[in-house]
Amino acid sequence: MRCVIARFPFDLTKSGVLESMKGIKPEQVSGESVIIGRRTYPVKQVGQVITRQDRRDFSAGEVLRAMTRLGFTCRGLPEATETTRALTPLQEASAMLGAPAAA
Repeated sequence: MRCVIARFPFDLTKSGVLESMKGIKPEQVSGESVIIGRRTYPVKQVGQVITRQDRRDFSAGEVLRAMTRLGFTCRGLPEATETTRALTPLQEASAMLGAPAAA
């Protein structure tokens, strides 16, 4: 499959990616990831290995699109947990004084 990563064309195949990643130890995953074989790799690490380019030269999205088209399982950013909304100082003071009931 022909794809463009960092403005350079690459002819990638699923077997070629598997061969390139053979023996590569996965780094710690903190964002988007690709499952290759039984291992989960960070997208930027995969992009660096298959393109032989610096990680700053391409985006994670470019590699994700290419890996998805080749049939690899890709995962996006982890869902952010919903944090409890902190009250502003005015709302907090109002709550302490007993906010009036809404009419």
